[in-house]
Formats: sequence, C-alpha cells, structure tokens
Amino acid sequence: MADLSQRFSSAVAAQPKKTAYPPPFSLRLTCDERARLDELRGKQSLSAYIRQQLFGDAAAPRKKGGTSPVQDADALARVLGALGQSRLSANLNQLAKAVNMGALPITPETEADLAAACRDVSAMRADLLRALGKSPGDGP
Repeated sequence: MADLSQRFSSAVAAQPKKTAYPPPFSLRLTCDERARLDELRGKQSLSAYIRQQLFGDAAAPRKKGGTSPVQDADALARVLGALGQSRLSANLNQLAKAVNMGALPITPETEADLAAACRDVSAMRADLLRALGKSPGDGP
C-alpha cells in the first residue's frame, strides 16, 4: 500500500507547473466608445487592436487563434438556418416511437414524406461538407 501512495505522490510531483499569466485588465467604456473601438478594429480582435494602439510595433506577439475549418460561411449559415427552422429531432423521435409501437401507417403519402425528409437531410449534409471545404462525394 505504501508503495502505491509513494508512486502516486511521485507522479503528481513530476507534473510540470502551469505558466502563470498576468491578470486581465478591465476597462469600462460607454456604448459609443465601444462601438467606435469595434469600428476601428475591423477584423482584428479587440485585445490585439488595443495592444497595437498602445505599444505599436513593440507589442508582444500573442498566440494565434486556431484556424476555422469553415470554408463556406454561406453554406454553413444555410445548414444552421435549416436545422433551426426544422423540428428534426422531435419529428424523428415521433417517427421512432410510431415505428416501435407498430403505429406508423405505410401509405404513399408517408413514403413521399420520408423520401422528402431524406432529400432534405442529404442537402443539409452536402451544404455542411461544402462549408467545411469537403466535397459532398467524400466519405462519411
């Protein structure tokens, strides 16, 4: 038992300590001042813009933000809009419940509705893949 606790305490002690970052700086602005800052900064982050204005070329380089996998923002917006307007999860849940109870009538209208739903999901998949820079013909 002592051997296990000794190994545990050695493993915990061996972990590197995290780098301490300086505390953030807070600044209160009026709504107009904030709007002006947002206008001036363009696509630059607010903190990067303020550091650039304060320190110019002497501003310390910061970590770069991760690259976004989104290649086509319009396609992503279409997918998210379609998902937001749909009741897809609720409708799928109702269908699954009806199938499990044996209460789903198989009529030409039901088959047409299911085929239309499959086409809609396929279109959303294609838009999502395009938004991520992939070809709709790519694998899963």
